[in-house]
Amino acid sequence: MSVMQVNVERDRCCSSGQCVMTVPEIFEQDDQDGLVRVLLNAVPAPRFADVRLAAELCPGGAITVTEDDGAGTAA
Repeated sequence: MSVMQVNVERDRCCSSGQCVMTVPEIFEQDDQDGLVRVLLNAVPAPRFADVRLAAELCPGGAITVTEDDGAGTAA
């Protein structure tokens, strides 16, 4: 079973909101500073592709995705 973890570096976030628009179940923008926050670090399998896309779309490169295929190897 594959596992995906998502983390953000808030100091790299430029508040574009691409991640929030792409996967609002996983990301939100802080009401006070507009920076990204992760709502769910362990991503459900049906959202893997969307989270990868959000990471690619992030202009600040603030999103890191780590995947483990269950065999002990991370992608």
